Amino acid sequence: MKEFSTANIRNIVLASHSNSGKTILVENLLNFTGATTRVGSIEDGSTVSDYDDEEQRRSISLYTSVLPVIYKDIKINFLDTPGYTDFVGEVVSAMRVSDCALILVDSVGGLEVGTETALEYAEFFKIPKIMVINKMDRDNANFRKAFDSVQNNIDSRLVPMQLPWGEKADFNGVIDLVTMKAYKGDGKTVVDIPAEYQAEAEEARLQMVEAAAEGEDSLLEKYFENGDLTAEETLQGLHKAIQEGNIIPVLVAAGGRMIGIAPLLDTLLALAPSPLERPATIAKSPKGEVELRFEDSGPLAAYVWKTTADPFVGRQTFFRVYSGTMNSDTRVWNANKGEEERLAGVQVPFGKEMQPVSVIHSGDIGAVAKLSVTTTGDTLTSKEQHLTLPVPHFPNPLYRVAISPKTQSDAAKMSQTLTRLVEEDMTLSWEMEQATHQTLLFGMGDQHIDVAVRRAEQKFQLNLDLHEPKVPYEEHITKEASAMYRHKKQTGGSGQFGEVHLKVFPIEGEDFSFSNDVFGGAISNNYMAPIEKGIKNVMKEGVVAGYPVHNVGVSVFDGKEHPVDSKPIAFEIAGREAFKIAFKDANPVLDEPIMKVVVSMPEANMGDIMGDLNTRRARVQGMNSDRGKSTITAEVPLSEMMRYTTNLRSMTGGRGTFTMEFDHYDLVPTHLAQEIMNARQKELHEES
Repeated sequence: MKEFSTANIRNIVLASHSNSGKTILVENLLNFTGATTRVGSIEDGSTVSDYDDEEQRRSISLYTSVLPVIYKDIKINFLDTPGYTDFVGEVVSAMRVSDCALILVDSVGGLEVGTETALEYAEFFKIPKIMVINKMDRDNANFRKAFDSVQNNIDSRLVPMQLPWGEKADFNGVIDLVTMKAYKGDGKTVVDIPAEYQAEAEEARLQMVEAAAEGEDSLLEKYFENGDLTAEETLQGLHKAIQEGNIIPVLVAAGGRMIGIAPLLDTLLALAPSPLERPATIAKSPKGEVELRFEDSGPLAAYVWKTTADPFVGRQTFFRVYSGTMNSDTRVWNANKGEEERLAGVQVPFGKEMQPVSVIHSGDIGAVAKLSVTTTGDTLTSKEQHLTLPVPHFPNPLYRVAISPKTQSDAAKMSQTLTRLVEEDMTLSWEMEQATHQTLLFGMGDQHIDVAVRRAEQKFQLNLDLHEPKVPYEEHITKEASAMYRHKKQTGGSGQFGEVHLKVFPIEGEDFSFSNDVFGGAISNNYMAPIEKGIKNVMKEGVVAGYPVHNVGVSVFDGKEHPVDSKPIAFEIAGREAFKIAFKDANPVLDEPIMKVVVSMPEANMGDIMGDLNTRRARVQGMNSDRGKSTITAEVPLSEMMRYTTNLRSMTGGRGTFTMEFDHYDLVPTHLAQEIMNARQKELHEES
C-alpha cells in the first residue's frame, strides 16, 4: 500500500448497536472503491472484517477491525467495532484513536442500547459524530420514526443532510440536500429530485443551511445578507459545526444493497476532520506535560490501542502515531515498560491481512509483529523524550466466574495465559481469591467470558473448567471460650504427646494475637511456636464453614508435656485441635463482604430496580434523577450481586449499568449463616 500523508488520512470509528449493518456497510465500501472483487457475507464467514474463527462461528463482530478505504486519494481508516454490550472495551479502544464517529441507526430498530453507548463514548472522547440511518430497504423501514427516536433521547441536534428516495422495497437512493440532486443506487447516477420530494427537500435544506451558518460567524453574516449559502459554504459550516459538537449530520443508506455509498463517502471526505484539524494531545514526560500535534517532524509518540496473539505470526501490536513517524527496521522505547523494542517491519492492517510499508506517518494507524514487552495502553517513543500518552478509562469488569485447569499441563500454563489474555483486553481481569482458594476471571458478561475461555483454548491450548464463584466470607467469634486438647500417639518406640489449654476471644484492629500465659513451666517455650503455627493453619482453612478466621486473640494458659514423647508436631496438633474446640464454643458467626453499588438506569425502570434491590438485602443510601436517568446508591452483600450484570440488562433492556466496589464486612443473618455452615459440614462429610 502506498504512503499517505497526515492531511490525506481520516480515522473513522463505526459504532452502533449489534446488527445495524456496520460490517456489511464496510464490505460494500471496499467493493465500491475496488479494494475487493466481491462483497463478503456474514453467513458464510467471508467478510474482510469478521475474520476471527469465533466471530464466524457466532456471526457477530467480537473485535475491532481496521479497514482502509481509498477514495479520491484519501485513505479512510474505518474501525469496525462490535455492537454487543459485552465487548464495549473494543469500542473504547477504537474511539481513543479515531477522529470521527460514524454512528449507524437501524431504520426499523431506531435508537437501541448499543447505539446509545456509542453516542455516549463519542461524546466522552469529544470526537465529531455523523449518523447514518441504515437498512432503509428493510420491511417496516421508517426514516422519520428512526430519526425521532434518536433526537428525543439525546441533547445534540440532528440535522438531515440527505433524505431517503423512497422506503422499504421502494428505496431507490438518496436525495442530497447540499447539491439538491437525487442519487440513484450506489450514487453514480445523478438525476433531478422527483417532484413529490421537492417541497420536503427544500424545507429540510433550509434547516441544514441554518445549522451550517451557525458553524462560522462569517457564514452567518453571509446567510443573513443573501438568505442562502453555496454548497461549498454549507459543507464548510457543517465541517466546523460537527467539530464543535453542536450538531450531528444525518445521512441515509442501505449498506447491504450498496445504495447511498458514493454520497456517504463524499460526505465523509467533506465533513470528517483530518488529524491535522484535531486538538493537540497532551503527553507526559519526565520534564512535565508536552503538547503534541500530528506532525511528522515532532517527537515520536505512538499509542498502542490493541494487541492480539496469533499462533502463526505471534503477537500483533496495533498503534496510532500521534507525533513523529514509525519507520521499519528501527528501535523505539516503550515508556511504560522502560524497555527498548525493535520494529522489524511496520505494516498497514487490512482486516487480517498486513500490508508492509516503510513508514507510518503521523495520524495514521499501523501494526507491527513480534514486539517483546509491549501491551495495550503502552506508548512507543524515543528514550530521550520518554513520552507517555493517556490511557482511557475502561468500564470495570463485574461479571465473575471461577476457573480451574482441566489437566496438570493446563495448570502449569494457566497463570501465563490469563496474563496474556488480560494484556490484550482491558475489560478482562483475573485474580486469586485467597479466602476461597479460587481463581476468578472477571469480564463484562457471560458472552465476554465465554469468548475469553474459548480464545484461551484455541489460541493458547489452555483448557479450563468454569465454576460458580464462592463468596469470600470470614469467620469471627463473639465471646470468650476455653478448651483443652491432649494429643497422644503411641506406636512402638518414641510416641507423641502434647496437651494444650487455651482460650480464644474477639479482638478489634488486628487479625490475630497470640500470648504465652503459662506459669510454672507446664509447657516449654520452644513448643509455643508450633502451637501458634497449628492455630494459624486452622485460621486459614476456617473452622465452621471453611472460610478464613479473622479478629481472634489466643492465650495459652496451661498444658502438659512428656520428657520423652513431647515433640513440636504433637504440640502443633494439640494447639490446632484445642483452637477448633474453643472456637466452636465462642459463638462463631460469619461476616460477608458488603459492596457499595451505584446503579444507573432510565427513570422508567426506577421502581423495578428498587424492588429488585430490596430482595437482595440492599440498604439504599440515596437516589437521584436527572434528565430521564436515575441513580440508586446502595450497600448490597456480594452474595446477592453475583449475576447482577445479566439481571440488570434484562430488567432495563440493556440500558442499565452499575459500578461496584468493596466497602466493608458485616454479619450474615443467622438463618443464612446456618445454611452455609451446614453446606460446609456436608462437604466435609462427603470428602471423608
